Amino acid sequence: MRSILTACVLALGLAAPSVGVAAELGDDGLHKTVWMQDTFKDLSEDLEEANAAGKRLMVIIEQRGCIYCTKMHEEVFPDPEIALSLEQDYFVVQINMFGDVEVTDFDGESLAEKEMVRKWGLMFTPTMLFLPEEVTEGQTAGQAAVATVPGAFGKGTTLAMLRWVLEKGYLSEEPFQKYLARTLSAQ
Repeated sequence: MRSILTACVLALGLAAPSVGVAAELGDDGLHKTVWMQDTFKDLSEDLEEANAAGKRLMVIIEQRGCIYCTKMHEEVFPDPEIALSLEQDYFVVQINMFGDVEVTDFDGESLAEKEMVRKWGLMFTPTMLFLPEEVTEGQTAGQAAVATVPGAFGKGTTLAMLRWVLEKGYLSEEPFQKYLARTLSAQ
């Protein structure tokens, strides 16, 4: 009887969706998840693909050995609500802060990941850039971002940011900090 129960639990675990599973490290030392997209890192193409899928484009900048990236991937991103939103609502492209893979920005400039991160003026990992559905010609990702989140935050703040972007809170009079306070107090 015990072996049947164990087999059932194992089968359910294998059949369950990927939501809530912690990320594995890739060969580049960065965390890899099922909700990250493997693209050519041409942000205009990525935006088109995100829009076609009815998702929002999010660029996440990480680095090998980043303890805050690990915190996010082990404690925050696996949260079922957060993981589900990232998988269903977002088209996530990962950039290595010190990587050499070519990235093509919205303004057409192509640079190595590390040079692109410098161009955008970013210095912390993880950093999440949330992009609008349309980017004005000539803008960079850094200029076009509707929200830039540098550093690691807890589950409540991260989930609120994901929802705020989906709800286009950046277009309202209510800044994210007030939205966050309102949503956290309602819980």
